[in-house]
Amino acid sequence: MAALLLLWTVSAWLAQSRALPSPVAVAAAIGVEFNSGELVRHTVATLGRVFAAFVVAMAIGGAIGIVLGRNGGLNKLFDPWVILFLNLPALVIIVLSYIWFGLNEAAAIGAVALNKIPNVVVTIREGAKSLEPEFAEMARVFNFSRWKALRHIVLPQLQPYFAAATRSGVALIWKVVLVIELLGRSNGVGFQIHLHFQLFDVATILAYTLVFVAVMLVVEYLVLQPLENHARRWRVSNA
Repeated sequence: MAALLLLWTVSAWLAQSRALPSPVAVAAAIGVEFNSGELVRHTVATLGRVFAAFVVAMAIGGAIGIVLGRNGGLNKLFDPWVILFLNLPALVIIVLSYIWFGLNEAAAIGAVALNKIPNVVVTIREGAKSLEPEFAEMARVFNFSRWKALRHIVLPQLQPYFAAATRSGVALIWKVVLVIELLGRSNGVGFQIHLHFQLFDVATILAYTLVFVAVMLVVEYLVLQPLENHARRWRVSNA
């Protein structure tokens, strides 16, 4: 990170251009946007959309992935659908969602979730295919209910796959959310980036970008990784 900062500083000094502002100029832009309240307001708006789309995508995609992974017939039937949505461009889904459902929050969050659900399905499906049959037999012998088997047998084995889907999901969703905001929202980081792009204000564009990346890094290290460590504690204790 220090080397990157040094390279950025030297490049900006050599370029002497508004197109490549120095770290000092970007830090000043962050201060201006923070003091005005705009930085916090738009960052919170984007975080809300990221969280909502993430929850929807993980819940729906996880459920579908488990069902397809455990049922070969359904998997063969719906595999072309999964492949279709995997290869459908995000921009097409966003534009059609806005056209069909209007420029509203439901359409925005739904479009983002729809872009992520196929990836979750594929990841969780592979995990469901590799579940240990001995554990399922044990659940039948001890007459586990469906909920108890899901909680104590299925989900713990799928934890690495959910972790992989979570990591890739957060990275993909927040990028798609910015496009959603750029095309049809009146607030959020994507909206601000589009606004300052029109003003050719690169310093403020980088300010919003770096702040949001920093927020996502905080989420990664303070939320996702501790949750992942907590979820796999049974593997560590058994080892």
